[in-house]
Amino acid sequence: MRTFLCLALGLMPMTGSAQVQEPTAPPTQAPAEAEDPVLNSLINEALDRNPDLARSKALVEADRERIPQAKALPDPSLSLGIQNDGFKSIQVGRMETSWYTVMYTQPLPWPGKRKLREAAAGLGADITSVAVERARLSLSADVSRAYYGLLLVRGQLRLLEDQAIFLKNALAITRARYEVGQGSQADILRAQLELSRLDQNRYSLQSEDRVFVAALNRLRGTVEDSPIPTTASLEQMRFQVAPVASVLAQAEAQSPELQAARLGVKQAEVGLDLAKRDRYPDFSVSGGVMPRGALEPMWTVGFSIALPIWSKQKQQRAVAEQDWRRKSQGSEAANVRNLLNQRTRERMAQLDSALQTLRIYRDGLLVQSEAAFHANLAQYETGRVPFLSVLESLNGWVADRSGLLQAVAQAKAIQIANEEINLAGTPAISAQGLAAGSLSMGGTPGGAAMSAPSKPGPTAKGDSSAASKSM
Repeated sequence: MRTFLCLALGLMPMTGSAQVQEPTAPPTQAPAEAEDPVLNSLINEALDRNPDLARSKALVEADRERIPQAKALPDPSLSLGIQNDGFKSIQVGRMETSWYTVMYTQPLPWPGKRKLREAAAGLGADITSVAVERARLSLSADVSRAYYGLLLVRGQLRLLEDQAIFLKNALAITRARYEVGQGSQADILRAQLELSRLDQNRYSLQSEDRVFVAALNRLRGTVEDSPIPTTASLEQMRFQVAPVASVLAQAEAQSPELQAARLGVKQAEVGLDLAKRDRYPDFSVSGGVMPRGALEPMWTVGFSIALPIWSKQKQQRAVAEQDWRRKSQGSEAANVRNLLNQRTRERMAQLDSALQTLRIYRDGLLVQSEAAFHANLAQYETGRVPFLSVLESLNGWVADRSGLLQAVAQAKAIQIANEEINLAGTPAISAQGLAAGSLSMGGTPGGAAMSAPSKPGPTAKGDSSAASKSM
């Protein structure tokens, strides 16, 4: 019995109990989040080599090529012709009213139209540039989500291996006890059952590991099955949370959708100015020579102007159309700003809730489930509890540690969505959890992966005045 207890207690440093019992530092003393060199490398590779981002950048260059086109004059025309007296023969050079014609005509827009068209094309290119920034933010966020998903899976695998070591030792001890008549065959069968369940979870987690690695390789622009070594651990991560006001200000300053909507307002205003300018007619100038063979050549110069006699049905309607489009674009910008404000406040409330959950795990659940495991070990040594109780407390402790990993991943998912300035919901970072299964103690029920809540939670109090919050 003493041997069994020593084996179990010898496993404690491997499962990280010292980290769990470490008191949480006050918010003002929490260190800033350290950058992860592996994650930074993956993001930089993705930004350099991702085909989707390269496609977006190419579209920007394509739109910039439209700017000089919009400013250019309309193409001139060259007309060649002949005027001849009679049908029997060419009379050029013999009859004064017979000649060849070479005519050059250049259309000229009303002054100011070309400049407005250039401005509209430039704003269109700026909107496409904002789309590149959206692609960059989304790509960085996708890489971060896949990376932290990989850390979550590998953290679960480490927990599983810790649990497997204990169960293998426990199986050896229960067999020895059974052989001397101090244990039961049910203890052996239960330990074997738990090991089989671990194998099942291991295969599933290994599959998820490969899925995340494949996703990261795709995002960084490689089709090779390149391994991605990681050293970071979700259990060790802490969070620095800025006040809601500063997060909102940063989101409004950097949101690609809001920038695009505001540029759309400017583009609509330019379109309205151009529609008003289109009420003025375009004109054209022309010049030509009329060779007459042996006779003296003639020349001609002309000027023509369009007559906007249908302006009530065309130009005035165009002005009204662009005015409505300008109003619509203004409403769109206001809607994007309101939605951005809502999403940011939702995520800050969700992050506050997630950090509170982490505090409960670190300061309560993990400490309590570890203590319950130690107590069951001690009671099993004296024969006051069955082996099943030890397994239950072990699985409960592992499930709580698995829940901590998933809670950290949930907080990371919210943080990444804030950095992405995502106007949609918060994409989850999830993986299979290590729950207590059919046991009665500990952990996330059924091993369900935790994800960000889909509905806004209560707004965190004191966010606007506090310099920062940390966990």
